[in-house]
Amino acid sequence: MVTKRSIADAPVRGRRVLVRVDFNVPQTSTGAVADDRRIVEALPTLHHLQTAGARTVLISHLGRPGGQRDMRYSLRPVAHKLSALLGQPVPLAEDCVGIHALEATARLKNGEFLLLENVRFHPGEEANDPAFAAQLAQLGELFVEDAFGTVHRAHASTVGVAKRLPAFAGYLVEKEIRGLSRLIDHPERPYVAIMGGAKVRDKLPLLQSFLGRAQALCIGGALAFPFLAAQGAHLGATAVETGLETEVQAFFDAARASGTDVHLPTDWLIEVPGEPDAQACPADQVPEGALARDIGPRTRDRFYAALAGSKTVFWNGPLGLAEDKRFAAGTREVLAGLRGIEGFHVCAGGDSARVAQDLGVEAAFQYISTGGGAALEFVQGLELPGLAVIPDV
Repeated sequence: MVTKRSIADAPVRGRRVLVRVDFNVPQTSTGAVADDRRIVEALPTLHHLQTAGARTVLISHLGRPGGQRDMRYSLRPVAHKLSALLGQPVPLAEDCVGIHALEATARLKNGEFLLLENVRFHPGEEANDPAFAAQLAQLGELFVEDAFGTVHRAHASTVGVAKRLPAFAGYLVEKEIRGLSRLIDHPERPYVAIMGGAKVRDKLPLLQSFLGRAQALCIGGALAFPFLAAQGAHLGATAVETGLETEVQAFFDAARASGTDVHLPTDWLIEVPGEPDAQACPADQVPEGALARDIGPRTRDRFYAALAGSKTVFWNGPLGLAEDKRFAAGTREVLAGLRGIEGFHVCAGGDSARVAQDLGVEAAFQYISTGGGAALEFVQGLELPGLAVIPDV
């Protein structure tokens, strides 16, 4: 496991510390914070800095404002929530760079916090513009990376600033490295990966990375459609990602040579136009006009059998249209079954944590990552720019 220079060793008292946090949280229709998990996960780092007498300047993004000052993506609701969680006021600077940001940071006293306005209001953030990174770096004397969800992006606030200031890993980043490294550094076997969701083109490298490492790979949800279609399955009116025939065949060839068992759905719960209830059918015989929406009961049993006796399990992505209660049973029941299996179970990537929470299966996991693409790339074994720039110890 790689070990990064830690915030625990940073000389922070009386110093301005720039902390990259991931406060990209879901919001209600009125703009309030709908789920504060990412903010709560940052609290150990923030409490440490508060107690140690740092003058903490927080950098985050929210949504995709496209490099424009769009106040629909203002961090003001986050500042309110963070103030309540910390039990002290956290003012919001009206910008993340410029004279107002400089003046606001200069007013900070030991143990106080300042949240900068959305860093993605500036195009220089995602472009990792050196001049913009230099403006951010002016606001601090040290840099702490605690936004694990963004470390796979070479942005100004994740890489550019870290190259200009002494850089340290925050407690959340350290926890993520420890948790996810257990999937890479000699995971206890049998090791089973459960993969769902969509975007096959994006996830193929991750699927391929499990071949030879995991004993079994269970593929459900829309992720399974191109694989079944390549085997001649009829999927009715189900939308199937196209243009992947060569890649899918190469995956099947690699799987056969790897010793990893690949399990695809053998039946679906389908949506038939005009019918209110879900119906079951074989995975390769979806009727004309019908849509495959969830793995069926035989597939659940097949996935259970693959999980039985496992010691390490990685899950990413729902196995069906989990936001619709008619098609949530496959994901819910397979994951709930993990509760009866001893081992180390990890939930990571995209909206998987939210799905686990919504379906009431969070207790099935020993570790739930805050990272989306970052967690998937880490598990895949790729170098993440936001981690690479922090010195190893």
